[in-house]
Amino acid sequence: MPASPVLLYPLAAVAEIAGCFALWAWWRQGASVWWLVPGGLALGLFAWLLALVPAGHAGRAYAAYGGIYIAASLVWLRVVEGVRPDRWDLLGAAICVAGAAVILWGPRSH
Repeated sequence: MPASPVLLYPLAAVAEIAGCFALWAWWRQGASVWWLVPGGLALGLFAWLLALVPAGHAGRAYAAYGGIYIAASLVWLRVVEGVRPDRWDLLGAAICVAGAAVILWGPRSH
């Protein structure tokens, strides 16, 4: 049984954000260049996880993932960076997650 997007998307988001944050830390915060190694591995894991999403078309899988990425980025903001998202952040993320759900589970004629 293929894994559900409900599991794959959050895992992919954590991997992507961690990989991008590694580059951010090196480039913008003066972290060691060695941060790029786990960052690159995390980005590879992200791509692999996203490829596992059971969707008929890559573009649809990526579009739906975008909403989940936005919400996960705000979790990262809170947990890793210690910044509390405001109500506008949360409202925007809720709208994006709702959009992702419509893309993933909207009725389609096949």
